[in-house]
Amino acid sequence: MPEKMILEAKYVLTMDSDYHIYSPGFVVVQDERILAVGEGSYPAEPSDEVVQLGNKLLMPGLVNCHNHTPMILTRGMCEGVSLFTMDGFINTLRRYESFADEKMASLTTPISCAEMIRTGTTCFADQYFYTDKIYEQVKKSGLRGVLAYGIVELGDAVSRERELSRCESFLEMAQGNTRVSGWVGPHAFFVDNSLELIQREIALAKKYNAGFHIHFATSNEENDYCLPHFGCSAAKKMEELGILEIPILAAHSITIDQEDIELLAKYPFYPVMAPSAAMRSGFPAAPVKAMRSAGLNVVLGTDNVCNSNSYDMFGEMGTAGKLIIHREQDVQAITPKDLVTMATLGGAKALGKGSEIGSLEMGKMADIIALDTSDIGWGPFCGQDFYTQLVYSVSGMSVTHTMVDGVWLMKEKLLQTLDMEECSKNLEIATSTLLERMAD
Repeated sequence: MPEKMILEAKYVLTMDSDYHIYSPGFVVVQDERILAVGEGSYPAEPSDEVVQLGNKLLMPGLVNCHNHTPMILTRGMCEGVSLFTMDGFINTLRRYESFADEKMASLTTPISCAEMIRTGTTCFADQYFYTDKIYEQVKKSGLRGVLAYGIVELGDAVSRERELSRCESFLEMAQGNTRVSGWVGPHAFFVDNSLELIQREIALAKKYNAGFHIHFATSNEENDYCLPHFGCSAAKKMEELGILEIPILAAHSITIDQEDIELLAKYPFYPVMAPSAAMRSGFPAAPVKAMRSAGLNVVLGTDNVCNSNSYDMFGEMGTAGKLIIHREQDVQAITPKDLVTMATLGGAKALGKGSEIGSLEMGKMADIIALDTSDIGWGPFCGQDFYTQLVYSVSGMSVTHTMVDGVWLMKEKLLQTLDMEECSKNLEIATSTLLERMAD
């Protein structure tokens, strides 16, 4: 084994506090961490491995903060349905899920991981059932993950006890793993998680030092419940219950008003914009400009790909930028640099990993991707910045190399830890089985 791996490339985009860009530049990896980053070349020793990447741009791997990996099972099969509505959720998603099982989660998670690796995502946050099976497959893939056991109760006491027990078993399983960790995933407070369940979820999160991964303010359902029952908004009730003391990934966060934005900004509350999923479901953009102005760290996610259809976070950055600008009718509502930050260091901080990943800096974990700047969509280099190119000009298909913890998951567009042909075959097997069950 080489003592160090020295990556040399035409450009190194660090995303550090000063947004350094080196040209040419290097990143030195020792074991699973970054030993050095800088301009020019690094003095190699005979025992070092030097990887010359030529016209590549090195940057931190992307962080997808909202996902449901097994739902690739029904990609393209929910057309004409708004999955953000209770009707779409109950009569479409839950109908498919009622015929699915844990084996399907095992069969489908690998291809979701493969697509993320291929398009430059190195860390993702997931919320779903069968989390033990997802956990096993994510470990094999080499990706970094924060997996939340998804809890849907709908007021049923039997479901409550079963789901809490399964969630705790999963949190026990994930203890001690530094790359794949466990969180609690209430699907939606007040909507399908009762007050009794919420109190016990809080206790569970505190016991295991875990965060919450939830859906929130998608279509005002929480407020529609809390206002008549408690005389206050859902955000205020969450504060009263102590929910907001726990780090929260809050997917969608579309219908939050200014008063609640200011309240939530006092807490470790991280709105996750999933722009493609919102648009595909006919819903508006979240008030990202107002949330960011109040100090909230807004991050990005793809949501499930039966709704958004793609894991490409580069495409998601571009869609987010255009949607935010369109909502505000303000071309300066967000910058390309802001969007790249949301998908890298911002996402890392939301997952409690800001000191470990999200930028290329000495001491951080070596989660690195390389993009081919000789690919279509990049030029001219003399008239635009890299952030604009990354957000609006290129896609995840420009990614050639993906590394997590100093280990290559993809080299020269060839997956190293997963077999794409096998992953695709298993997806077809799982979906065919699902449709046969539904037909019967």
